[in-house]
Amino acid sequence: MSTPNISQKSIIEAFQYRHATKEFDGTKKLSENDINFILQTANLSPSSFGFEPWHFIVVQDKELRELLKPVTWGASLKLDTASHFILGLSMKAPMTKWDSDYIMSMMKDVKQFPEDVIEVYSKFYREFQERDFNLDSDKKLFDWASKQTYIALGNMMTAAALNGIDSCPIEGFHEEKVNKLLSEKI
Repeated sequence: MSTPNISQKSIIEAFQYRHATKEFDGTKKLSENDINFILQTANLSPSSFGFEPWHFIVVQDKELRELLKPVTWGASLKLDTASHFILGLSMKAPMTKWDSDYIMSMMKDVKQFPEDVIEVYSKFYREFQERDFNLDSDKKLFDWASKQTYIALGNMMTAAALNGIDSCPIEGFHEEKVNKLLSEKI
């Protein structure tokens, strides 16, 4: 892999271009290549321990977008005009705890660590959660996962801006109602 050579000027121009788009041009549609590129930047984003405690869902279904409107007050207009609507979901505590099935699968199946490395890594990750960061409640674990998710979201928006693609982060939603809707529809 070669060393990237993007000029500092180009990067600053992308950051100056990037803004919280209030309304998108509904006639413009991202190509499959563009959306896959943006999603790939999330996939390649760093995360603590490399556990990637996130899921990204591209919502193209018009019915689901309509159902989201009443519970996502910050996204109402964007749901009508955005070419693509990506939900960034942070994993809840049961999936991010040091001994969860998800974490074990990441080490065994994704990272393909040998058993002795999994044992050492698990101990290290447990100490990180229990001693170093005091992640002793579901809320603290979810907050930690959310911080990791924001790294990927920031990278996605910067990558979009580097390619002249508008974006907008949205936190204006009713968490409980959105979670219920997504659990029923996805």
